Amino acid sequence: MSSFAQLRSQSRALETRTEGLLSRFSSFVQTVSSSATEDEVRLVKEIEECLDKRDETMSSLSRSLESEPAATATKLHQVQRHKEVLQDHKAEFKRIKQSIQHERNRTNLLTSVRTDIENHRRSATNGESEADYMLSERNRIDNAHNLTDRILSQAYETREEFVRQRANLANVQRRVLQTASHIPGLNTLIAKVNTRKKRDSLIIASLITLCILFLFFIR
Repeated sequence: MSSFAQLRSQSRALETRTEGLLSRFSSFVQTVSSSATEDEVRLVKEIEECLDKRDETMSSLSRSLESEPAATATKLHQVQRHKEVLQDHKAEFKRIKQSIQHERNRTNLLTSVRTDIENHRRSATNGESEADYMLSERNRIDNAHNLTDRILSQAYETREEFVRQRANLANVQRRVLQTASHIPGLNTLIAKVNTRKKRDSLIIASLITLCILFLFFIR
């Protein structure tokens, strides 16, 4: 079984690789094509494989902690941090995929509208009937409505993901506070630091007051 340090090193390397892949993937939002290119498909596969490896590494880290009789708070915090980064990267990957799909749908819709206009012009030149034109226009409107429904569905999914992320952050904060409460003397140390800050502030304020009074009386 790999040691805890080796697993952490592997996890950090995979995190760095994921960040690079996500950065490359985000560039596709600015250059969306009507369908996924080979480079896009290959990059998506690489990101998914990297995320799967990180899931496996996280499982190994968790098992490594469970095998230790008394895991330190530092190790617990490190594992928790790796889990948070993994969830953030998964959410970012999903967000970029949705953005690309949204732009692709919009591009295809505009292309479809232009194609319909050109077809109508050519058909009108060939003597297309008014009824055929109205039927074609209705089909185009129906297609636009269907696309709008899909975009709204993606927006709702994104909003739900934000809600889940907010809940995860609140859970992490609660765990950090719980962990801090179990560290002996931490609350006492924080109280002493705060007391010392207040005392230093009081001393500085007194010195400033004395200096002002001294300048006032020597004038």
